[in-house]
Amino acid sequence: MLFNSIEYLIFLPIVFIIYWLLKNNYKNQNILLLISSYVFYGWWDYRFISLIIFSSFLDYFVGQKIEDALDKNKKRWLYVSLLSNLGLLGVFKYYNFFADSFATTMSTIGWEVNSLTLNIILPVGISFYTFQTLSYSIDIYRKEIKASRDIVAFFTFVSLFPQLVAGPIERASNLIPQIEKKRNLNVTLIKTGIFQIFIGLFRKVAIADNLGIYVDSVYGNYEIHNGSTLLVATIFYAFQIYFDFSGYSDIAIGSAKLFGFNFNRNFNFPYFSRTLTEFWRRWHMSLSFWLRDYLYISLGGNRKGIVITYRNLLLTMLIGGLWHGSSWNFVIWGGIHGLFLSLEKYTFSALKIKTFNALGYIYTFIVVLIAWVFFRAPDFHSASTILSEIISFNYGSLFIGNINTFINAILLLALGFVIDLKIFRTNIPLEDYGVKFSMLKLSIIVSLIILLLCLFYSTAENFIYFQF
Repeated sequence: MLFNSIEYLIFLPIVFIIYWLLKNNYKNQNILLLISSYVFYGWWDYRFISLIIFSSFLDYFVGQKIEDALDKNKKRWLYVSLLSNLGLLGVFKYYNFFADSFATTMSTIGWEVNSLTLNIILPVGISFYTFQTLSYSIDIYRKEIKASRDIVAFFTFVSLFPQLVAGPIERASNLIPQIEKKRNLNVTLIKTGIFQIFIGLFRKVAIADNLGIYVDSVYGNYEIHNGSTLLVATIFYAFQIYFDFSGYSDIAIGSAKLFGFNFNRNFNFPYFSRTLTEFWRRWHMSLSFWLRDYLYISLGGNRKGIVITYRNLLLTMLIGGLWHGSSWNFVIWGGIHGLFLSLEKYTFSALKIKTFNALGYIYTFIVVLIAWVFFRAPDFHSASTILSEIISFNYGSLFIGNINTFINAILLLALGFVIDLKIFRTNIPLEDYGVKFSMLKLSIIVSLIILLLCLFYSTAENFIYFQF
């Protein structure tokens, strides 16, 4: 079920009403949320509900074993969780990729290998809920949290529908305590939640989807376009993926608020960053902090000398790139970020500074833009061709396509940028911004957004990060 679908607009109010009718019994509310979450996920493909149930059973059981075991056995149970969860993720997401890569490598040396690929579908959201359950097991092993003994609460933590498919990747330390206690109907949370849901819909449906029309038309026929057109399409894509994914996160966080839950922030205006380091503290924060806490620090972080620090940064970003998809393009995307993060760290150390001046905004955006080419292009050849054309500066007339669609994309992008800048300069998180408005003002804002959605609705449906 998609957040931007009619089904969700019917599903959400129904669950909301029944949920608060059960307000005197939070355990019954949890049962409702669990059933609703499986319905939400099963709307896409009911067969893969079994994977979520398996992961939930596994980590519920293993978490208690880790907590109860003697020190010498704790690591064994942790390995059970790591190998089982990563094994499932590897089979569904990466087996065909590595099988194809192996066959291609062998063919280059004259050894033809029969096809080793499997006819399997990538379950939506498997990367997200796998990371979520892994962090739970690791946190118990590190003695940072206690194992949950409430099976319904834990299953709800794993599958809670607002964050099930594409995050934010919630930590057990934040979400499970909220699930295991009574929630009260909070008008402030509902106001801020409704505001954030509609901002998210505006970002996705009005801005991202209209930018995507131009991006798809150019990147789908990149061979016939000149550098100026490819540059504009890449800039559009940078904002398309931002408004698409931040819009999804807004709807997820806002939906959770309607049920009394506070999710962690996932985007903090990343394009207002003066360094790449700052960008990653603002972009997909739940993933970047997960990679920092469970991968970078586990590799040694910056505790073992500068060379090892650079190695850890590069490895973390390479694996972070691979997490996004089974393609070498994503690995290269991660490698670009890892390389420049290492260069930044070296520069800051050599010059004894903490950040760049205003030119840092331009530098950061250029690096991010270059990396996005590999993220968006279907393969390495097309990405390198597009990038070569852009940096050749042999620009010609700009391809416009449908003039009305192009103008709509420009106007909506400008409006989205102005709204972001306004909220950014107030220094109030978007998650709390709705509290500024009375019910009358909120109703007017929501009505205006609905009008914009009707005026600029496009036929696009899926969120970009569903493929990861």
